[in-house]
Amino acid sequence: MGGISSFIGAIALIGFVIFLIGAATVVLAASQGRRARGGIALAGVGLVIGILFSIVSNGLLFVNVSEIAVITNTLTGNLENPREAGTSVIIPGLQLPTFYPISRQEYTMSANPLEGETTDDDAVEATTVDGQSLRLDVTIFYNINADSLSINEFHRTWSGGQENRWRGFIRSTVRTVVRDVVATFRAADIYGAGRVQMQARINQELEPLLTEAGFTLDTVNVRGLQFSATFVEAIEAAAASEQRAIQARQEAERSRTIAQGERDAAIARAEGEAQSIILRAEAEAESLRLVSEQLAANPLLVQYQYIQTLGPNVRLAIIPSNSPFLFDLESIAANPDFIAPDVPETDLVLPTPTPIPTATPGS
Repeated sequence: MGGISSFIGAIALIGFVIFLIGAATVVLAASQGRRARGGIALAGVGLVIGILFSIVSNGLLFVNVSEIAVITNTLTGNLENPREAGTSVIIPGLQLPTFYPISRQEYTMSANPLEGETTDDDAVEATTVDGQSLRLDVTIFYNINADSLSINEFHRTWSGGQENRWRGFIRSTVRTVVRDVVATFRAADIYGAGRVQMQARINQELEPLLTEAGFTLDTVNVRGLQFSATFVEAIEAAAASEQRAIQARQEAERSRTIAQGERDAAIARAEGEAQSIILRAEAEAESLRLVSEQLAANPLLVQYQYIQTLGPNVRLAIIPSNSPFLFDLESIAANPDFIAPDVPETDLVLPTPTPIPTATPGS
């Protein structure tokens, strides 16, 4: 669209050049006393082309897709229907267009001279509820409310589209809201996870103010928070202390877990040992019970087992005179089935009674 306008403007310029050439021809012919009919015709054609195409060029309104044009009638001062993207015709000198962007706009306030609207330190300074100073970089993204009815109202509100005025409003409003919201938070909260909540509050409180002024808020980004050096040192010290406390709690918990495991293992071993003792005692008791039953049923069983363990080569048994007899000799002798072993007399040694010493008086 801009190319068409430039082309028409170029034709108008050519027409005015032709007019100047024709005028120069007329002057030259007059100075030589010649007739300048050709020069007059050339000048007339050039003038007509220049004026006509100038009118056409000024009468064609080209609006880009990222813009909208407010049309002001210079005679009455009234605002006509705005012109959206495309090409339209206006009356030059009578209808005056004012262009407004409809794409997303940005305004940045930053301490970095390479960012923002100025090369100066433009960060927002604020104070938290607990008296800590804070500097913030803030960027606001917004749109002009550019529908057909609101854009004319926007034009009236901001005095014919003076951009410095409404951008100044954006700047001052954002700074005021940011300071007011920061003043409701503690510095430690903003330093941590509370930053997200703070930014959400800024968006929430800023939106109705911009809507009333003819803007649509997209979002507000808060970044580059700068706290005082003393506060940062205190926060870092507290964080380090908390980390040490967490490690101490973890180590204590680990020690408790190990101790609990060792105690459980000791208890399990003790319970296993006790169960083993019980089982052994029960087995021995059962064994003794069976032995007792067998002995009650066979009184000579012990004597038989003893004789069996003496072995086949034993031919002599010496029984001390002062020791009790293992065998009940009377029972053996009374047993009709008892057969005394054939022992040679030379191998039989009877115990000799041991005399009992007689105590003497005075001993």
